[in-house]
Amino acid sequence: MGRKKKTLHDYAAEFSDLVVKQHLIEHSDSGDTSVVETLYCRACELPMQVRRDRILEHLSSGRHYRNRRLIRQHGLGMPIISSASSDLAAVGLPAHLSHPQTPLAASPCSTSLVPPSPVGHTSLFPVPTSAITSTTSGVSARENQMASASSSHRSEFPALQMKRLSVPSKQTNQRLVSDASRSVLSGGGMKWFSDVGAGAPGRLGLAIFGVAYGSTALFQSLMDENSCCLLYIVENQLCDVERAFRAEYLVSTRVVQEQDADVVLNDQRVSGVVVCSPPEAASEIVIDALRAGKGVFCERLPSLDRQIAESCFDEAHRCGKPLVCGFYKRFDPAFQFLHKQVCDGLALGRIRQVSAVSSLYPAASVGFLKQAGGIFYNAAVHDVDVVGLLLGGSTPDTVFSLGHAFCPDMASLKDADTVVISMKFPSGAIVNLDIRQHCTNSCDQRLEVHGSQGMLRMENQNPLGITGQGTSLSLCSQTQASRYRDAYRELFRHFVRTLKGAEPPEITKEQLLRALQVTAAAEQSWRDRSAVDLPGGVAEASVVKMEAQ
Repeated sequence: MGRKKKTLHDYAAEFSDLVVKQHLIEHSDSGDTSVVETLYCRACELPMQVRRDRILEHLSSGRHYRNRRLIRQHGLGMPIISSASSDLAAVGLPAHLSHPQTPLAASPCSTSLVPPSPVGHTSLFPVPTSAITSTTSGVSARENQMASASSSHRSEFPALQMKRLSVPSKQTNQRLVSDASRSVLSGGGMKWFSDVGAGAPGRLGLAIFGVAYGSTALFQSLMDENSCCLLYIVENQLCDVERAFRAEYLVSTRVVQEQDADVVLNDQRVSGVVVCSPPEAASEIVIDALRAGKGVFCERLPSLDRQIAESCFDEAHRCGKPLVCGFYKRFDPAFQFLHKQVCDGLALGRIRQVSAVSSLYPAASVGFLKQAGGIFYNAAVHDVDVVGLLLGGSTPDTVFSLGHAFCPDMASLKDADTVVISMKFPSGAIVNLDIRQHCTNSCDQRLEVHGSQGMLRMENQNPLGITGQGTSLSLCSQTQASRYRDAYRELFRHFVRTLKGAEPPEITKEQLLRALQVTAAAEQSWRDRSAVDLPGGVAEASVVKMEAQ
């Protein structure tokens, strides 16, 4: 047996934004009543074709997103004037069905109401009586066409279905009564099924997964990049999309729910995928995107498990597509300058000690930290990465951590919000990382590198150039996103260059796995309250060179 064909009600049950509308047609000759059922979009008040791809195309369009937002802002009691008749005619709806669907109220304060219908329906919105009068006169002139029209609705427009009811007629003339479940109309003069999401020629098509967990600095970098076009956003909560992007930027963007992510991965216009999802869900998205032939930028860790993270890089190598991980701190211009001075070995000589302070502001939510892996995998791993770069990519011999949860919510998660991580490297260098998940009124990001010939310090970046002591409020409050705005911009541009084949990914598999190994050891040390020894802590050539000087 073949698969059962889905009805209009099946689609309405599957998609909450769709509704089945009924239009009652009374025939004076036979006394019967026909009901025309139409699949409609609630927000846009537009008829839908009964095809899943067309439905998904409309529901993920920027127009549908804007209409839903307007309804939330204005409420259902404020209909927006629209030229609905032209929209209906564009998809082949007969003219005698188009007029009653257009509320012609000049303002929401109109007092003319539609007379009660014979079947007991009541209109929800004020509509001038002239709208009904013009409809009845037009219908009477087409009496000879109604018989053929009633049998051809299904072929003319697939979203229409006819039902014959044995309801006695109370009218002498043929009359169309619209169902009272009328929704707000919006988007006056807009075309239905416009070419939304078509990227400009020569621009890279991108898609984003998990906007709710992404950094605002990353989203700003994407909007500022002229060589890219955001075609899709995969996110279940539209409010998160609204907070992350400007409305005018989403004109060519389709918002898709997670269950329909295959639409994105199968679109050949998408060259790269930006994954902002937590590590628990990121690995599956990364592998699916790579297998679909897309380059991937994973803003957070692809996984907290080293084997799964390694499989992501192996899949990227097998597919021949770039995989860029979001170690944003190494792309900070100030750090890159400091890193160059350290690697040259002329300014500092042999590295003896590295101290870093990293306090995040504003504080991340408890729910987010739980999915991101806590303080070690959300914050400390980035400092572990930059320290590894400064010391030539070596692995520490010993890791020891202390931490405490000052916030009761963090304590309930059995995680810390303040930790100190100490590491000793084969070269003899000692590293201290002071990590705090929150601070009072501005982020605190400092780094000191002490060598045999001097010291370099990277202070907090203050746009005002003013510092104070003993003040209760920060003179210049700075968020984590604003502090590393330039770092995210350089990281995103690096991803774009990898998509174009201009350069390979800078973050290698070995660097990511080393950062995960050290971070896992730091977390284990904190939980066990004892030092953790790591095998294989061998200094690379750059460290040996500094020791020899």
